Amino acid sequence: MASEAVKGRRPRPGHPRKGPAATGPAATGPAAVRDRAAAWFLVLPALLPILILSVGPLLYGIALAFTDAQSGRIRSTQWIGTLNFQDLWYDTLFWDSFRIGLLWAFGVTVPQFLLALGLALLLNQRLRLRWLARALAIIPWAMPEVVVGIMWRLVYHPDAGVLNETLRDLGLGDGRDWLTGLATALPAVVLVGIWAGMPQTTVALLAGLQNTPHELHEAAALDGAGAWRRFRTVTWPAIRPVALAISALNLIWNFNAFALVYVLTSGGPGGRTRLPMLFAYEEAFRYGQFGYAAAMGCVMVAVISVLLACFLVGRIRGGGGER
Repeated sequence: MASEAVKGRRPRPGHPRKGPAATGPAATGPAAVRDRAAAWFLVLPALLPILILSVGPLLYGIALAFTDAQSGRIRSTQWIGTLNFQDLWYDTLFWDSFRIGLLWAFGVTVPQFLLALGLALLLNQRLRLRWLARALAIIPWAMPEVVVGIMWRLVYHPDAGVLNETLRDLGLGDGRDWLTGLATALPAVVLVGIWAGMPQTTVALLAGLQNTPHELHEAAALDGAGAWRRFRTVTWPAIRPVALAISALNLIWNFNAFALVYVLTSGGPGGRTRLPMLFAYEEAFRYGQFGYAAAMGCVMVAVISVLLACFLVGRIRGGGGER
């Protein structure tokens, strides 16, 4: 009898009964609407500045791309429709910078990921002084891009640089102008990009590795699986979402690179390292063509949107439709 009374008693106030009733009409009734309105009211003061500072400039830049805005005559700006985009289509310098941007982005992202994956696998092992190795591995990530650029300019210096001095000591020649040579400028800058961004990728992959249950590796080892098979069947499936996400983000960030390359070469020599963002910067602030530079920015946003869409589609398909 007591058990029946306990089963049949009503829930106490503030402790609603679990089940379909908790997600029924009460979840979409006036009280739920008021709760959502109150939540938006609390979030709005923080959300408005973000919208103003991010969406506002984006919309202004899109509008500017359809005008002939130039330095010194902003007030007399006129609407010219898609003329900037038509000029951009036939601008060989822009497409050269676009090609260089793709070479830079993939040339940095792919080796960076492979090296970071190897380093993450190494740091995930039970080694002595592992904490020190992890701390040293993230030092490049903690340095501002401008500082990294200045440091590597000194390394590549043709006369007093560490690289050329080492080559001379080894009897491998008198060195060369790495950042001003037509054949060496882009590879030299790509190497710096790999070095500067590898810690971020390493940390992300290491976090994914540490979330992989160790029992899975032990079970695979007991089944006779070698190191490569364990990586292919256990490690990679576990870190695949993290690997895809960090690779997509790195590709976007590298395609939008500016500060590091600007400090190293300023787009030279002869435009061999002039990335799209550098080209847009020159058009806007060196030649005063704000409308034309804004059109370049719109094209860049479109390219980034396509990359994001491809990543999301692949993620949804790979995850069985999960979002």
